[in-house]
Amino acid sequence: MKGKVYLVGAGPGDYKLLTLKGLECIKKADVIVYDRLANINYLKEAKPNCEFIYVGKASSDHALPQDDINRVIADKAKEGKIVTRLKGGDPYVFGRGGEEGEVLFSEGIEFEVVPGITSAIGGLCYAGIPITHRDCASSFHVITGHLRDDDKENPEINWNALANSKGTLVFLMGVANLKKISSNLIQEGKSKDTPVALVSWATRYNQRVITSTLEEVYETAIRENVKPPTLIAVGDVVGLRDKLNFFESKPLFGKSIMVTRSRTQSSSLVEKIMDLGGNPIELPTIKIEKIEKNLELEQEIKNIKDYTYLVLTSKNGVEIFFDKLEEMELDSRALANLKVCAIGSATAKAIKEKGIKADIVPEKFVAEYLFEELKPILKSDDRVLIPRAKNARDLLIEKISEVCEIKEVHTYETVVDCTRKEEVLDILNQGAVDYITFASSSTAKNFVEIIGNENLDKIKDLKVISIGPITTETAKELNIDVYKEAEVATIEGMIDTIINDKLV
Repeated sequence: MKGKVYLVGAGPGDYKLLTLKGLECIKKADVIVYDRLANINYLKEAKPNCEFIYVGKASSDHALPQDDINRVIADKAKEGKIVTRLKGGDPYVFGRGGEEGEVLFSEGIEFEVVPGITSAIGGLCYAGIPITHRDCASSFHVITGHLRDDDKENPEINWNALANSKGTLVFLMGVANLKKISSNLIQEGKSKDTPVALVSWATRYNQRVITSTLEEVYETAIRENVKPPTLIAVGDVVGLRDKLNFFESKPLFGKSIMVTRSRTQSSSLVEKIMDLGGNPIELPTIKIEKIEKNLELEQEIKNIKDYTYLVLTSKNGVEIFFDKLEEMELDSRALANLKVCAIGSATAKAIKEKGIKADIVPEKFVAEYLFEELKPILKSDDRVLIPRAKNARDLLIEKISEVCEIKEVHTYETVVDCTRKEEVLDILNQGAVDYITFASSSTAKNFVEIIGNENLDKIKDLKVISIGPITTETAKELNIDVYKEAEVATIEGMIDTIINDKLV
């Protein structure tokens, strides 16, 4: 049986500028064929057994020629697989999606096209340049920058029509031909003073915008060492950039921040960094392994009415505990007689999503502060249930046991994830990181275990941000110099610390 192919526009680069339908195609794909300009982080959304095929498509440097790409897509579909062809921008805007579709049609392979945001529009938007404006341009023209050598003798482009158009001109993939583009437009009557913008890596944290005039843009590009991928915008709308440049004014724009947490825990921090214009580099230091067939947890849930307090210490602990409730055909009503305690705002939020508002959430999100809250109200006949990680700190158990009975049940364990050591060392060697965050003592310990003590010198020039005093103390014991500690021990507190540091 033949499979199916989705020709998907991945948008201009910003992770969130992918359509919902495009994301669906990624998630259900058996094979993803992707190019250089598609955001690599989309591959994390794929199925665990998905096959990834990189086909390059950098200017004049293709990992695979187009004919070979066509062949790969068709052959994989003929194996009965769902193939998602992930293309930067939009498949039909100089993406050669039409050619790929023709091949699939000729071979009787079912396909769909999922449009994407083209950099010609999205890229200009993030550069603060509206592609049309009532006072400047009532039309726009998107032109390929890949010009033939014989363009003067056999022109593909009507330069006279473009030069005399009042609309915005956008050239994609045209940096290598910038001199030819500018001279042709001036020769055909375009004012040499026409504003021009060169937008490199549009919509990404490392976006760079250079402005000039049509006459001087080539020399400007040489002087500023402008490289692909860069789009060229020609027209008076470029002058609006000073008023409309929202993206580059974001508080973390241009900053790369290494996030050291488990993949499930890092999602909120990663999202906040992206929303603030930064570049999160995920380094999952631990893997969460749920303890399966947990008969001990089942038994304590059966006896839940014997307890007066339930303490949940992490989002993972919340998810596993409530999954077990559901598995036992129970719900939040089973906890009606309990006071529920949470360590951390993320834990409290996870509990709230289950329909319960935590009774006690300490001001500082560490075990010591939860005990300080409980100490005045715990009685000797209270019983406390604390389902949590196997390798968690013992302090809370020890302190509460001095007052009343406490039952600890291990529901999951954290295992050090060393699979990305070489990748991390490569990133550190490139000097591509501005900040590194440690949101717990365990992430600091696991980070050192992953990269090795012998490589600690690679982070000596980085700004290390700690979530709180306990993590800071652990980091110092590991010979890691902490640059700053969050005033409030939360993800938001760490973000605020980085923002305030950047503003100094």
